[in-house]
Amino acid sequence: MSNAPPGKAPLRLLSVVIPARNEEGCIASTAEHLYLELRRHNLPHEIIVVDDGSADATWRILESLKTQIPSLKPIQNSAPYGFGRAVSCGFDHMAGDAVVVMMADESDDCRDVVRYWNKLNEGYECVFGSRFVHGGGVIDYPGVKLFLNRLANHFIRVLFRISLNDTTNAFKAYRREVIDGCRPLIAPHFNITIEIPLKAIVRGYSWVTIPITWRGRRTGTPKLKIKEMGSRYLFICLYVWLEKYFSRGDYRRAQK
Repeated sequence: MSNAPPGKAPLRLLSVVIPARNEEGCIASTAEHLYLELRRHNLPHEIIVVDDGSADATWRILESLKTQIPSLKPIQNSAPYGFGRAVSCGFDHMAGDAVVVMMADESDDCRDVVRYWNKLNEGYECVFGSRFVHGGGVIDYPGVKLFLNRLANHFIRVLFRISLNDTTNAFKAYRREVIDGCRPLIAPHFNITIEIPLKAIVRGYSWVTIPITWRGRRTGTPKLKIKEMGSRYLFICLYVWLEKYFSRGDYRRAQK
């Protein structure tokens, strides 16, 4: 963890980016619960749900929700599709000076979004949630996936010599300058979940870890295919590792 830089400007608007593909069974409750939680805390926000080529009723549901959720901003991603491409599309359309990436299946707790916002307003440029620190937890996590998750995160910790133990988790928060400073984002799929935090750490942005909770999806089918993602995660890890040790600091953030 690095220290928060002093004198960071207060944030004015939070963008929550939610990629969604064939999530007709849960996208309405995800957006509604998030909106109610953020409104309860008077948190200025926009909810950007990116429909990533859904073949079900996801887009129709989002269109119908706009009258109930004034802050909802549905967007259709254009082909080629992919989780990472949908996240990048959301970044391209956000108006906020901070952003949280959140899953569409309600596996992430919307109360943690408020905690992210508060932590960013302390001056941190990144807030990384961890399910595997004191106070965090998981519910209904399949055993094989949990084992592979811990193995992958241990590999990343050793490779980059960092204390973060849940890099693969998508649910994280950033100030806008971090996203701009990590571009171009090249991961088209779920490997974007490690590209952004690893680039942010390597490029010198301040970060902090807080405990979060995660719950297995209750409707729909998981989109992450482990067999397809192993080589893609490894590629991104090695890509950023090469930057860390061989770029001679060419991509590090400008020091003010």
